[in-house]
Amino acid sequence: MKIISASSVLLHLPFRAPGPDIIAGRAAKAVNVLQIRLETEDGLIGWGEAFGHAVAPVTQQAFDTLIAPLLIGRDATDIDAIVRHLHTELHLYGRNGAITYAISGVEIGLWDLAGKRAGLPLYRLLGAEPCDTVPAYASLLRCGAREPLEATCAAALAEGFRDIKLHEIDPVLVQVARDAIGPDRTLMVDVNCPWTPSEALANAKAMRHSQLTWLEEPIFPPEDAQSLAQLRAQRLIPLAAGENVSGVHEFRAMFEAGALDIAQPSVSKIGGINAMFAVAALARQYGVQLQPHCAYVGSGYLATLHLCAVLGNNTLFERYYVQLPEPLFSPYDQITDGRVQVPQAPGLGCDPDPEVLARHTVRH
Repeated sequence: MKIISASSVLLHLPFRAPGPDIIAGRAAKAVNVLQIRLETEDGLIGWGEAFGHAVAPVTQQAFDTLIAPLLIGRDATDIDAIVRHLHTELHLYGRNGAITYAISGVEIGLWDLAGKRAGLPLYRLLGAEPCDTVPAYASLLRCGAREPLEATCAAALAEGFRDIKLHEIDPVLVQVARDAIGPDRTLMVDVNCPWTPSEALANAKAMRHSQLTWLEEPIFPPEDAQSLAQLRAQRLIPLAAGENVSGVHEFRAMFEAGALDIAQPSVSKIGGINAMFAVAALARQYGVQLQPHCAYVGSGYLATLHLCAVLGNNTLFERYYVQLPEPLFSPYDQITDGRVQVPQAPGLGCDPDPEVLARHTVRH
């Protein structure tokens, strides 16, 4: 079935957070969401999400100018052929960053179309058994001080979360959070690649008594597999990384170096759903746990829900801990007893709310 239209929709969605509204160290009152819309000649519409946040305008330019023209007339049912065509045609622009992010959004949209055409929710199309909900953890924004951190932890627990991930970089505040949630809750820390190897070692030593399930992306640059492996060899805290890894080959290099306990590919950055499964298979081969990264509120959010339902076992869904007064995909943004509902309608299971799209689309 041929693609007749390929377009992007950049949204600027207002949000609230219990603590300071800080994303990646910057004050923010809204989150950028880049939706990809694909339409086929039979009238079906598929939605994907390319990595947004601060890089959304660049990713949108890459899609609009380079990728969308290559999609028109292609057979939407041949997902692998389309993705390979895009990668081979555009590899000179780089194998990571805006091009790969945009391709990720396309691939998710193609899977949404495939599920709709088959009349199956995506996770069932991918072979999983019926699943109503998946367990989730609250991925907090960086608070940076004791009082807002304690208040945010309390708010997350009150909403039903049992597991929490911080974005604090101060070991003292990590311990504050541990004291706030108690010894029996799961606590993780994502520091977003701030440290040299020696700084990472010192901070890991300082955090080791906080009972962390993992320490995420402690070293810059994030692809420094050797330094991560040396830190992991100290056996201080299990190490996690992967949201900034460019593809399955770079994950293989990390696994071969012994750099990771937990791999964290991100569906809207790595290349889409098939790329996630390729990393998952490789992780099993090397005995590495896989936990999907998901800092999304668009179709990448839904895609990750379906992936968690397929991966099963101890896979946790990362719920970006912000409140959207106007969510794109209600009720799938809600938490009940620490779990998120998995959509059961065909494809991703829920199209973006058209009224929210109309109110919050960024006009050029």
